[in-house]
Amino acid sequence: MYLSNLKLWNFRKFGTNSPVDLEKPNLDLNFTTGINVLIGENDSGKSAIIDSIKLTLKTHSYEWFRLDWDDFYDGSDRLRIELRFDNLSDEEAKNFTEWLGWIGKGDEAKPFLRLIYDASRNLDDKYIYPSEVRAGVDESGYQLTAEAREYLKTTYLKPLRDAKSELIPRKNSRLTQILQGHDAFKGKGEDHRLVSLFRDFNEEVKNYFIGKNKEGEDLEGEDLKGCELKKEIDRFIEAFYEANKESNFGVLGNNLKNILEKLELSIKDELNPGLGTLNRLFMASELLHLQKKNWSGLRLGLIEELEAHLHPQAQMQIIEALQNEENIQLILTTHSPNLASKLKLENLIICNDNNAFPMGAAYTKLESDNYKFLEKFLDTTKANLFFAKGVILVEGWAEEILIPSIAKAIGINLTEKGISIVNIGNTGFDHYSKIYLRKEEPYMKIPVAVITDSDIRDYEKDGDDFVKRDDTTVQVETQGAIDANNAKSEQSIKYYTAKNWTLEYSLFKSTSLTSILQSVCKTIHSGTDWDTDFEKALATKLINKVLKKTEIAYQIANKLDEDLSKPAEDRTINIDSEDEKDSIFYLIQAIRYAARN
Repeated sequence: MYLSNLKLWNFRKFGTNSPVDLEKPNLDLNFTTGINVLIGENDSGKSAIIDSIKLTLKTHSYEWFRLDWDDFYDGSDRLRIELRFDNLSDEEAKNFTEWLGWIGKGDEAKPFLRLIYDASRNLDDKYIYPSEVRAGVDESGYQLTAEAREYLKTTYLKPLRDAKSELIPRKNSRLTQILQGHDAFKGKGEDHRLVSLFRDFNEEVKNYFIGKNKEGEDLEGEDLKGCELKKEIDRFIEAFYEANKESNFGVLGNNLKNILEKLELSIKDELNPGLGTLNRLFMASELLHLQKKNWSGLRLGLIEELEAHLHPQAQMQIIEALQNEENIQLILTTHSPNLASKLKLENLIICNDNNAFPMGAAYTKLESDNYKFLEKFLDTTKANLFFAKGVILVEGWAEEILIPSIAKAIGINLTEKGISIVNIGNTGFDHYSKIYLRKEEPYMKIPVAVITDSDIRDYEKDGDDFVKRDDTTVQVETQGAIDANNAKSEQSIKYYTAKNWTLEYSLFKSTSLTSILQSVCKTIHSGTDWDTDFEKALATKLINKVLKKTEIAYQIANKLDEDLSKPAEDRTINIDSEDEKDSIFYLIQAIRYAARN
């Protein structure tokens, strides 16, 4: 069985101040078998989703989770969590017979299990009424037995886990709890082989301190030091206590739990392991619960911030291994673009605007070729789009370099706004923009601005020369390109097309930046005759694809940044963000949209 659906009403950020309407959950999220990874900007609800699950289910570590005042949506007096489990085998279903629901009829009917956690509070008295997890198909469900709940335990790894302290030998250590729950030790008593081994060991220790070997023969030389030490202690014990009392050396291990509390887990031949190694070792031991044999209960792991203490290569190695695990379900959270780039897009769930959006084919407008493309080309750099408050998609390096400086010049800091500029390196925007398009409501609200050239040339080649095209024809074709791109705008995706040929041509036509563009071009392409006809020279280089676009953008960006660092009265560059006639206005519009300005 697996956790197929989570519904939340008024839990943390997922709520309203309206009464609970069971037909309208504030979050209705489907999970898939295998791996599910919650991603998104900070405070987007990833941890709230994990916490709602572990609050409803027990954990193998027997951690105590209780409902807090702040778990209720602000101002609400009731919250509700529903978990649904599907694909129950006969062995699993028999543990929950009296609580099961059924889908289908006759021989085709399949069971499902729904858990309900419904809690209320008194806003006046600041009191949370006692509540319990129930199960069933009706609104309130029925109380689960303790035995049934045992089959619904989950494995939970908290964020910023202290793997070192969890793995060292100590009373009630996490490692002890893990081992006690494994078939190798669970239910075993004094007849376990480890107990007899410790008895034998303690007998050896006892003999050493009385000066005997295991055959009962007297020790000699240095081996008698232990006996001498014991006699000194016994002398004081007789003086402090009674004449017939003596000390007894040994390793405490009179039962299996005592013995397990002395075991240490480490990597063989790994000296002084760092936090990253210990974290991987700790995860490996925790996941033992999900691989138990002869277990007819839930195999669900919850891992927050998988990347904690792990370098990028280790992160990707682990996520690749987890994706290959069978018969277990994992729900993870991450802030790591490295992990996001390594995962299959179908395994991602984007948290945004008090909602969560699975990226499976059943939910997005991505087609099979889009998934295949993104699996190869959604690298770490581009994967930062999953954690952004707004996204700007651009064709190349020139736009990526220049747009942040233009944004600062009009008073918008893209970094502070949480805006990601994603350079896709071509004009295949559909592969990326469709990530944000949903087949059904609710739609994603992350603003995605697509900046693209019109690619309608103002010049054309005539023999060995380049001649200017008819202005009317160029305008008509340009408007056609703009209209075609505007038609692609959908939901939160908006296209912003240059009204001139390219970015560089728009800079040349710009009332605010033309002089800078011309100055930079003359510096970089110093061997070109720019003075006779600058526009024609620029067009010639664009058509021949010899214009150094990246370097030009870099120098213009530097000049903008340098000018902005001066006192206001000394600045010489003025970009009028309200001037719709400026040919770079499409860039300003895109920046504003992505930044919600």
